[in-house]
Amino acid sequence: MGRLMEFWGFRRHMGRLWTILYLSPEPLTTAELSETLRLSSSAVSLSLGELVRWGAVRKTWRPGERRDFYQAESNVWKLLRRVYERRELNLVREASDAFRDAQRFLDEARDQLTGPDRKRVDYMRKRVARLSALTRTGERLIGLLIAGRPFNPADLSSTEEEQ
Repeated sequence: MGRLMEFWGFRRHMGRLWTILYLSPEPLTTAELSETLRLSSSAVSLSLGELVRWGAVRKTWRPGERRDFYQAESNVWKLLRRVYERRELNLVREASDAFRDAQRFLDEARDQLTGPDRKRVDYMRKRVARLSALTRTGERLIGLLIAGRPFNPADLSSTEEEQ
């Protein structure tokens, strides 16, 4: 799980911590997690803080105990949706904004050009338009994933052929 979380852009320790908590029938303390994973308590605390911010782990308490205990979010789909919503959707929207800005810049440049330079800008405008369409498709796909709605991948593909 640590490697999988690392692939998704999180630190490996976060995946290992979440997995230990997910497999544990009882909430665990920072000290127990440090001992189990042979990590420093500060490394465990930092990773737990980030996992709590992502909603992957929640802090719990036991009556009569002064220590904090931690428990994993057990609904994995809920976690995936949160990551898609907070991270991937934002990245796609940023790319969409950048392509829109590039399109405006190219439109302005085109008006001042003639001949081969104008043809080259026209070519770039078409390519940027395709990238922009791809981000819109990505945004729709991520929206459907977040909503938990079914989708047909064929509905998301572009009908535009490469020229």
